[in-house]
Amino acid sequence: METRRIPRPVILSPPFAAAALLAACTGASRAGCRKHMAKITEYGTVGDGKTLNTTAFTKAVADLLARARRGGAALVVSPGKWLTGPFNLTSHFTLYLDEGAEILASQDSMLLPWVPPCFSRGTARTAPAPAYSLLKNGYGSIIQYISEKKGAVITNYSLSFSQYHLFSWPDNFDSVKLKERSKLWIISNVTFVDSPSWNLHPTYCTNVTISGVTILAPVHSPNTDGIDPDSSSHVKIEDCYIVSGDDCIAVKSGWDQYGIKFNMPSQHIVIKRLTCISPTSAMIALGSEMSGGIRDVRAEDSVAINTESAVRVKSGVGRGGFVKDIFVRGLSLHTMKWVFWMTGNYGQHPDNSSDPDAMPEVTGINYSDVFSENVTMAGRMEGIPNDPYTGICIPNAPDAKELQWNCTNVKGVTSAVTPKPCPELGAEGKPCAFPEEELIIGPHKLPQCTY
Repeated sequence: METRRIPRPVILSPPFAAAALLAACTGASRAGCRKHMAKITEYGTVGDGKTLNTTAFTKAVADLLARARRGGAALVVSPGKWLTGPFNLTSHFTLYLDEGAEILASQDSMLLPWVPPCFSRGTARTAPAPAYSLLKNGYGSIIQYISEKKGAVITNYSLSFSQYHLFSWPDNFDSVKLKERSKLWIISNVTFVDSPSWNLHPTYCTNVTISGVTILAPVHSPNTDGIDPDSSSHVKIEDCYIVSGDDCIAVKSGWDQYGIKFNMPSQHIVIKRLTCISPTSAMIALGSEMSGGIRDVRAEDSVAINTESAVRVKSGVGRGGFVKDIFVRGLSLHTMKWVFWMTGNYGQHPDNSSDPDAMPEVTGINYSDVFSENVTMAGRMEGIPNDPYTGICIPNAPDAKELQWNCTNVKGVTSAVTPKPCPELGAEGKPCAFPEEELIIGPHKLPQCTY
């Protein structure tokens, strides 16, 4: 087995971003840069953090729409604090935040639009109330970017965490909602601050690159997931720094009978060089909404600090679907409650019509080159009675402070594990697998553009 260098602990100070990046694409000029450009200051905006600029942003995008398909279009957000309500993006389009630019979400809840529920999730998390997404795309959008120079920020401070608790906002807020079969999205080098719920939520998307993004939320804030690919394919997440009150990354694919019927898996997902801080949740979660299936997820060379668990599988009776062909290597974990955690007891459902006979298939979960220190428990592995999680491969175990292993309804093998794992994982096997063939997602190199 080839010896690989396990990443050592590195605490990255946000913003994690470096230079501005844009991607090469069909129809763009100057090696990937947009042919047409407008500045938000041309639309009578005031960047004082107090004046509402929603109309200006909406009009600017509409004006660029006609030119976007003829070489692409970019809207440049100049330095300043730009207060706005939600607005849509468009195809063949770049929202380019210059250094020192900050987009602030309005505090006026009356500006929240009605957003219909996702087909694959039912209505439990989209109750009859306004849904919030600061930046949204339309149906079938292709080739869109959010890109900027070092120091740009998008802030959702408006729907504050105190408001979230006080008014019981439904769990349907996103900083950026990529939805309705979008293709070729790139989000690079932006800092997202204080979203009241999920930050980046690619839904039904193909070919998404999220690179050099910083996401910051108070660690006590509920449901503030960092990045949640949902029924999306060919997603690359790299060089991101996330502090969250929930999972730093959560891969999803629909909920119970709605996800089973919609049948759109999340698959071919690459996660590299992630730094995560999440004291009450996972570095990377798979589920629990996984009824359309999750497969071929590859995570490597990442660091978790003061985080509850590393890669966690979450499912339950009624979910159906599958989680399989998961490959993890090169993790560096510091101050963790669990290293290996799998759960089969998630009982929340979208409504009362979930099928109790819909059992999830969880198999082919592979770990290798995992370094850990200051860990409370090595593994908590809980499958489902009469539906065990199988094909688990674990290469090494941490020197945990308390109980080493807690295993029920799981089957797998280990390789050179000391101390001895639970009997369900006691068989010696070959070194855990990781695909040799690289997944090609998005452009190999993102050229730099200036406007």
